[in-house]
Amino acid sequence: MTTATKWALAAGALVLAVLVALLPRVGDSQDADDQAARQELAPARAAAALQACPGPGQGSLERLAGVEATCLGDGSKVDLGSALAGEPTLINVWATWCEPCREELPLLQTYAQRRGAVRVLTVQVESSARDGLELLTELDVHLPAVHDGDGPTGPVRKALKVPRALPASYLVSEDGTVRFISQPRLFTSVEQIRLAVERSR
Repeated sequence: MTTATKWALAAGALVLAVLVALLPRVGDSQDADDQAARQELAPARAAAALQACPGPGQGSLERLAGVEATCLGDGSKVDLGSALAGEPTLINVWATWCEPCREELPLLQTYAQRRGAVRVLTVQVESSARDGLELLTELDVHLPAVHDGDGPTGPVRKALKVPRALPASYLVSEDGTVRFISQPRLFTSVEQIRLAVERSR
C-alpha cells in the first residue's frame, strides 16, 4: 500500500468519524426544536382545552393516505388517512382571518354535541398555531383541530383540493368517500349542518 493510499484512507476514516459524530446532534437539535415549540404553546393549548385529535383507525383513506398534520391540542402528528378511516367525519377548513369561519365554528361545536352527529375535525390554515388556539379560546370552541401550516398551501389542502374561499367543508363517509359540501358553502345554522351531512352520507 502506497503512502498516498494510506493518507487517503486515513482522511476518509476521519471524515466518516466526523459525520457519525454529527448525525445524532442533528436529530437531537430537531427534537429540541420540537420540544421548545411545544413548551412555548403549552399555555395557549391549556387555555383552548381542545378535544383530542382522532387516533389511528382501521385501514386508510386513499385520498388522504400519508397526509400528516399537527394536532393543535397537543402538537402530535396525525396521519389523516388512518385517523379518519372507518368513521363518518365532517372536516371543516378554516383560517383566523376568515370572518365567516368565526361564525361557523361555534355552530359546528353545537352540532357536534348533538345526538346522532358525525365526528367533526377542524383544519386550521394560513396562520400560526398560536393564532388558531387563541381564536378557538375566544370563540369557546373545543373541537378537535389540526394545523395544516401557515403558508399558502399544505398537505391537507393539497389532498382535498381546498378552494381559496373559506370556510370549506368535506364529509368523509364510512366507506372512505370524501365529498366536498357545496350546498350550502357556508353553514348559518346547526340544522343546515345536519341536513348537509345527511345528504352527503
